[in-house]
Parts: sequence; C-alpha cells; structure tokens
Amino acid sequence: MKAKVFFLSLLIALAGLGTMQAYNPQEDDVRGAFLTTRPKASANTDKPGPSSRPSRRRPKTVKPGPVAVNSPTPSKGTVPGPSSTPDVAPRKGGSQRLGLGVTLFMRDSNGLSVRTDPTRTFRKGDHVRVLLETNADGYLYVFNTTDNGQPVMIYPDAELDEAGNYIQGHVPWEIPSSTAAEERLRWFTFDQTSGAEKLYFVFTREPLATVPIEDDLINFCRENTGKCPWKPAADVWAQIKSELDEPVKVAKSEGFGKSQTGPEQQAATRGIGLNRDDPEPSLIMLTASTSKNILVATMDLIHKS
Repeated sequence: MKAKVFFLSLLIALAGLGTMQAYNPQEDDVRGAFLTTRPKASANTDKPGPSSRPSRRRPKTVKPGPVAVNSPTPSKGTVPGPSSTPDVAPRKGGSQRLGLGVTLFMRDSNGLSVRTDPTRTFRKGDHVRVLLETNADGYLYVFNTTDNGQPVMIYPDAELDEAGNYIQGHVPWEIPSSTAAEERLRWFTFDQTSGAEKLYFVFTREPLATVPIEDDLINFCRENTGKCPWKPAADVWAQIKSELDEPVKVAKSEGFGKSQTGPEQQAATRGIGLNRDDPEPSLIMLTASTSKNILVATMDLIHKS
C-alpha cells in the first residue's frame, strides 16, 4: 500500500469547519446522543478482537440493500454498487440519527500520536492520521475536490481494504493504519503544494446504488485503466451534494495535545468497540432526523507550504 497524495485531503480537510451546514450545537445534546450508544463497560482491553486490522467488506450476514440518493436509477456512465437493482426501495430509517465522529492525530517529536486542533494550519512535513467512529453500522464514502474541480472517490479504494467501506458502530477506524509494516505508510505527510481542498463524508445505512465498492470497484479499476480513483457522473454527484441541504448538528471538543490512549489504539487496530469512558471524538456530526438513511457533511482544509 502506498500513501497516496489524494488521501492527504482526508486529513487536512478537517481544518476548516466554517462551510459545514449545521444547527447551533446548543439546540441539541449532540454529544450525548452520539455517545449514549457506546457500551457502558469500563474496560475494552479484555474484549476479544482480531489480531490485525479488520476487514472492511460487508459481513456475509448483511443482506445488500442499496440506498438511492433521490433516485435509485443508476445514471449513464456510472457503475452500480454491489447487487444493486433500480426497483429496490431503500431501508427505512432506524430509531437513531446517523452520527459520525472524527479525531485528528499528529505525530509529535517523539513519534507519538497526539490529538491536534483541526483548525491549525498544516505545513510541509507534518505527519497526521485520522480516527473515524460512527454510531451505527453502515458504509462510509469519502470524496475530495481540489480547487472546486472534479470530485474523486478517495475511499473506498481498489487498493485498500479490499475496496470495502463497511464500518461497525463505535468500532473506530484509522486511516492510515498505525500497524502498517513500514513507518512511511503509517502517516500522511504534508507536501509543499498548497490548494483549496474540500472533503465530503457520506455515511449511509446501506450501500449507495450507483457507487461501486468491493469486487465491483476492483473490477472497474482493473478493466478501466486510468479511470481510477473512481469519479461520479455529474448527475450522481449533484444528487449527493443535494443532501447538504439537510441539516447536520455538530459538537466539538477540546483535549488537544493529549496522547492517544491505549484503549483507543487497541480498539482501532483490533476492531474492538469503544466504551463510554473512552475519549470522545474531537468532532461529532449528527443528522437532525431519525428518518434519514444518509449523512453528508463537508470540511475544508488549511494547508500552506
């Protein structure tokens, strides 16, 4: 695995939060609503878990049910997601609002992972890693635009995690992995190039009908040399962006400068769920309605050479 340049936006885009649509966090206890679904157990170190980074492919017990963004019909020139059919209705929303937590870590002079303020300005040579946490099982897509250019899907990726993007509720997921074989693959490193980056997080209860994942994405990239990372068609992208009109509630926390805890690191590398007494994400985004099957939010970067 190589630390690709386009993945850098996943981290630096956390810096600018001003353009995200949001309610006033004081209108609702976003933090409490997100954390209450964590288990109450006080020690996750005793929980069994895989010895290596868990698979991001859908478990076999999960029956695919594509989620359509406005329209379930795949657009011309797009590749349908796994087992997607135009006449399959999306699953109705669950009893909880969809939530996504994001924490940014930076490597300090001792090589340790330290929580860092996402509003800081990042410079050439800074090393960073992102920790993601959702409050429900689902699928996470990450798109990136540079200087308002054409969007590209930076996750899932045909060369990472078997092109899977399935994430379990409150089981943290770090990008890139701290357990990578080589040090250079464990962090994203900022280069000398500045630019206006925008990151789009798309979290859904079921796979998007018009976006390929897993074997569909791998086969598409194998058969269409030069067309990966995958790029959504204009109408599909417009449908995804239309979800930005839906309100998203936001909560932010401090604690910057503190080292990553042992339970956090173990949970992220072994596929173990976080407990309520574990540190909370630096940024929590929550849909305003329980009926929503999709959460879309954007962030901007501050990156200067």
